[in-house]
Amino acid sequence: MTDNGLPEAKRQLQSGDFEGALATARALRHDGEQTVEALYIEAVCLRYLQRLNDAVQCIDRLLGDRPNHARAHQERGHIFKAQSAHEKAIAAYAEATRLNPALLASWRALTELADPSTDGAELARRNVARLTSLSPVIVSIESMMHEGKLHQAEQICRQHLKANPQDTSAMRLLAQLGMKLGILDDAEFLLESALTFAPDDVEIQIEYISVLHKRQKYQRSFEEASKLFRTQPDDPAIQSVYANEALAIGRVHDAIEIYDDLAQRFPQVASNHLVRGHALKTVGRQSDAVAAYRSAYGARAGFGDAYWSLANLKTYRFGDDELEQIRSMAQSSDLSAEDHYHLCFALGKAFEDRGAVDDAFAFYAQGNALKRRELRYDPARMDQEFQAQKEFFSEEFVHDLPGGGASSTAPIFIVGLPRAGSTLLEQILASHPDVEGTLELPNILALAHKLNGRRQLGDDPRYPAVLNGITPQQRTAMGDTFLADTAVHRGSAPRFTDKMPNNFRHIGLIRMILPEAKIIDARRDPIDCCFSGFKQLFAEGQEFSYSLDDLGRYYRGYVDLMDHWNHVFPGKIFRIQYEDVVKDLEGSVRRLLSFCHLTFEEQCLRFFETDRSVRTASSEQVRQPIYSSGIGQWRPFEAHLEPLFAALGPLAPERSHA
Repeated sequence: MTDNGLPEAKRQLQSGDFEGALATARALRHDGEQTVEALYIEAVCLRYLQRLNDAVQCIDRLLGDRPNHARAHQERGHIFKAQSAHEKAIAAYAEATRLNPALLASWRALTELADPSTDGAELARRNVARLTSLSPVIVSIESMMHEGKLHQAEQICRQHLKANPQDTSAMRLLAQLGMKLGILDDAEFLLESALTFAPDDVEIQIEYISVLHKRQKYQRSFEEASKLFRTQPDDPAIQSVYANEALAIGRVHDAIEIYDDLAQRFPQVASNHLVRGHALKTVGRQSDAVAAYRSAYGARAGFGDAYWSLANLKTYRFGDDELEQIRSMAQSSDLSAEDHYHLCFALGKAFEDRGAVDDAFAFYAQGNALKRRELRYDPARMDQEFQAQKEFFSEEFVHDLPGGGASSTAPIFIVGLPRAGSTLLEQILASHPDVEGTLELPNILALAHKLNGRRQLGDDPRYPAVLNGITPQQRTAMGDTFLADTAVHRGSAPRFTDKMPNNFRHIGLIRMILPEAKIIDARRDPIDCCFSGFKQLFAEGQEFSYSLDDLGRYYRGYVDLMDHWNHVFPGKIFRIQYEDVVKDLEGSVRRLLSFCHLTFEEQCLRFFETDRSVRTASSEQVRQPIYSSGIGQWRPFEAHLEPLFAALGPLAPERSHA
């Protein structure tokens, strides 16, 4: 079929030639990237031809490959509505609007089908009113954004703004595009401009707070949230925004107080209980967090994130009734992809806790496959990124590098792979009176993204080669900016940690802008580390972790790149093995503190007594004394891990049997 096949199928569909469009679409089924859109057209044609069962099968095939295809979920809703399967139709339309809130047809269908007295119906009515009040071009841009057509949406939005320079809706959308593309300074400027034209627009104010938050300007985002909160203290959306910003600057108890109030006033809103549980978890109130997560799944059946949050406590054990409930829900065909993979990961942990290895691995594998399909991770592109770092930061380049960079010794970077023990090292260091434990700070990743500039998908990266043109003064300014932007996380302690694991990709950049910073490489047995990552559903990032093959390949790239960094920056990186910390805590702590030029403090050995907020997956584990049960956790699963052993190659440890 020629490139004209898809436009021809669309033309036939729009003209009402459903049989012709169906034949054209079917001829495109195996025509590369056109297959998905061809399946969509085929399903629409089958519905119009009243072949509804065939239409359902067709749309399910499409969603099996693209679970986040919002229009496919909308079409599924149309089919179920035509079959008078109203509950299924409501679920499909709800998923469509979750993935793409600009789908007016889905919101209209929900106003017809949902119980008029429910919050869902009210939300649908508000969105119908909102979308019908906007110009068609704005709705089209918004829809493109949610479909991932970011550069196309940006071009149209900029053209529209040239003709309509005071259109605050377009400014908001362009700012949202900036946030999605990582161009946060442009997004902040656009929203500031929009507020000059519409200073009382609450949606713009909330998005302005959001971009300040993403730029790590937490003090300012909290101040803006406080101003908004003072004007409308009873608005639940604004209360939630205020609580989120209070949490960001460490006012955890203020945030929990608001989350408590929201959960009490709106017990039917599952997300209120979920965020409350997360906040309670960070301060170690585990039993209260458990109760909050249970309230979340009680408020919405099939709420996968609530069950996964319980499992992610690592210390929680599901009862028989809960386990059967989760397993039954995971088999439902009406689940969203997001709920489905959350439930799979929860089931994997539940069965692992019971020693049912085969069942556990089956659910972990299913959850990972669903999540990976959503992300479209490209391991070859990551390999190229690693290689670019090695080629640019050659021994000669590093040797000839002139002075520059901020001279501060305050930062301590803990890098490596997730689940390698970095939270334990952070907790040990944060137990020292001279060290502030902060967060996984995104500042270095954001700087690297900014240096890469705006690129079309598939364009060659500008970073790290762009660093060739950076002067010593500019590098000093970059280091000073990092210190200033991260100051909000710190108290009076002279040193602070940044445990963003993926910073290992940017050690060259760190050395250029913060040459006196300490860098710690957290290592763990390769199989334990990779398999632990495979069992973890991360809140964001870590796209390499949803396939055993990708994990092994990424781990090899990490080790290779760290070998390079150690070669060009000899003695500047301290590698510490998790297993050594477990076997010899005091010796490991003394070596760690010595590398950081910190005095030995006894409380670092009693790190589990340190009272601080911890937001990572290991939050409950680091509140316990050191234990050895994390070593060799992969061995019961060995029969399932052949792809990981193969991908790790010579880095794989000795196997227990052939």
